[in-house]
Amino acid sequence: MITHLIKSSVQELTPYQSARKIGGDGTIWLNANECSTSPNALGLDSLNRYPKPQPDEVILRYANHAGVHPNQVLATRGGDEAIELIIRTFCNPTDSVLYCPPTYGMYAVSSATFDILTKTVPLTADFNLDLPQIEANLNGTKVIFICSPNNPTGNLLARDDILALLAMTKDKAIVALDEAYIDFCLDDSFACELDNFDNLIIIRTLSKAFGLAGIRCGFALANSQIISAMQKIIAPYPIPTPTAIIAANALHDDGIKQMQTHIKTTLDNKAWLIRELTALPVVKKVYPSSANFILVKFDNQIQTGQAVFDKLWAMGIILRNQTTALNLSDCIRISIGTQDENQAVIDALKTL
Repeated sequence: MITHLIKSSVQELTPYQSARKIGGDGTIWLNANECSTSPNALGLDSLNRYPKPQPDEVILRYANHAGVHPNQVLATRGGDEAIELIIRTFCNPTDSVLYCPPTYGMYAVSSATFDILTKTVPLTADFNLDLPQIEANLNGTKVIFICSPNNPTGNLLARDDILALLAMTKDKAIVALDEAYIDFCLDDSFACELDNFDNLIIIRTLSKAFGLAGIRCGFALANSQIISAMQKIIAPYPIPTPTAIIAANALHDDGIKQMQTHIKTTLDNKAWLIRELTALPVVKKVYPSSANFILVKFDNQIQTGQAVFDKLWAMGIILRNQTTALNLSDCIRISIGTQDENQAVIDALKTL
């Protein structure tokens, strides 16, 4: 059972019993120190009441989307809160978090915020897991964060490597797999492996393919024991009512179809942008991507990556500078925009 990896303080914790968690079927609610009336903002007349700790409809619909059971889903304030909850649930001060750069920077930032030691095992030259080095660093490691498709490189990690990592860490450490971009390649998700590996936690979000970064809604997918433990320490009312309404609509059949249409357009635009970039002398390499962005390496004999970034910035085109990231010298990450935005990038690069 996975419970031995959960911090003893969390296992022994009596969670805060919010008014909504205690529940009740009353018509007069006087138990949460709420205002008795609502200002009817956004056309909603119930904003004076706290929302449910977990929005039932959102949980059910996301479970259906991910192909998991509702008791394997926790709604969070974006994927970033899920990262923090994982660290808080499992890591004691003497434990370590391991991550594999170049990758998403919040694994390190969140660990540092909670004074948890970190270990780094860089990705291999082809941006895959270095399993022997990870195994050599397992002593004292409680959580391993990996990202697939990886940010900022855009590639899917080798599936066999992830399976090997899960087997290697069984009963020893949690593998937190960040699938923020998985909707762009949904068949490659590891959600189907939750029942096979009780040390697997998957991080998801509505910020990317669903186009809802502004509502801050994410999810942690894991076995029910882990979800129950994380529910003990999550804020009493993490998902605001407007967020829950928008998320539920996005996860309805019509919303899913709209998301799938958006994905197709994004992938078509990405294919066009890659072709155009590859034809430019200043571009040395465009790395394979399974996400809604691409990593581009520039030829520093013509223009350094830093110079390209600075010049496009001055032209009002804001890209993501990766030139100082581990093993990514002269690299820039470019999100896939509208066709007009992508054309503007190409036109600007041609002026260089």
